[in-house]
Amino acid sequence: MLPSPQFWQNKRVLLTGHTGFKGSWLALWLFRLGAKVTGISLPPSTLPNLFSLAGIADVTDSRSGDIRDAENLADLVRLVSPEIVLHLAAQPLVRTSYRQPLETFATNVMGTAHLLESLRGLDSVKVAMLVTTDKVYKNQEWHYPYRETDALGGHDPYSASKAASEIVVTSYRDAFLTHQGLAVATARAGNVIGGGDWSEDRLIPDAIRAWESGKPLEIRRPQAIRPWQHVLEPLAGYLLLAEKLWHRPDLAGAYNFGPDTGSVATVREVVEHANKSYGRGHVIWGDGSGGPHEAGWLALEIAKAKVVLGIEPRWLLPESIERTMKWYCRLTAGADARELCFREIDEFEVIS
Repeated sequence: MLPSPQFWQNKRVLLTGHTGFKGSWLALWLFRLGAKVTGISLPPSTLPNLFSLAGIADVTDSRSGDIRDAENLADLVRLVSPEIVLHLAAQPLVRTSYRQPLETFATNVMGTAHLLESLRGLDSVKVAMLVTTDKVYKNQEWHYPYRETDALGGHDPYSASKAASEIVVTSYRDAFLTHQGLAVATARAGNVIGGGDWSEDRLIPDAIRAWESGKPLEIRRPQAIRPWQHVLEPLAGYLLLAEKLWHRPDLAGAYNFGPDTGSVATVREVVEHANKSYGRGHVIWGDGSGGPHEAGWLALEIAKAKVVLGIEPRWLLPESIERTMKWYCRLTAGADARELCFREIDEFEVIS
């Protein structure tokens, strides 16, 4: 199953967080599908960034806005009068949340509440899909994947804020939005990799920065296990979920998006694949004792998305890593960022 150009053609889509890594990729894909996209977001948080390099402002109606500003957000939403809302705006980093917990909660919890409040009574909107994270689950360090029905929780402020936002979404859906005919879902995606990410404290961007500058990459927790996937995998899931909810609002709820359970991998395995693909660079392996607490073992059960949406992971982890590293290498060699992304989307859409 792949997103349908026939469905998305001329759909009015509000995309929050379109200046971020995943948001920029999603904006490009929606543009290719023929949607009319309005983006609301703060300016990009890194330099360089995919939003600028790929010219996202040229393929969207790009608006500067802070989801913590409820009044301004509501005015923008009413002005856009969207049919579909895709909410990606967030403070997305675990280690940043330790330094800035109040900003993290304000953005991820109250920002989500502000968006949902702006949709109350808005007749135009039929579907709202809000992205959270694989870290919303109360981590028990058990060795089986988390299901959508497992308990929510969070040790670090980022995880806790996203778990709290899930509760806010459920409340608004049950108390208000379902009654007005708006289908609301949350998407819990595993760790994403792909070209165009320069965020701090993320594995591949950290590797690119270190190896391009000739410095060693320092790894704190090489044995940590995560559900890694190429960025196009969850984005395809988001789009398919929105399509499904348009026709079947009764399927609203929470959905996991990630690789098959057997495809989870350690940080060490990802770094070794990335280093081999990149062709150079040194690594310093830590013993897991540095930095604040982070989960050691995390995987997602994706059976619900498979059954309801008919999706299957398309690119295995080694291919996803190789594609990611080649994206950065080609960009450094002078390739155009937007064309690199379009090429990846084209190849992802090939039916094998």
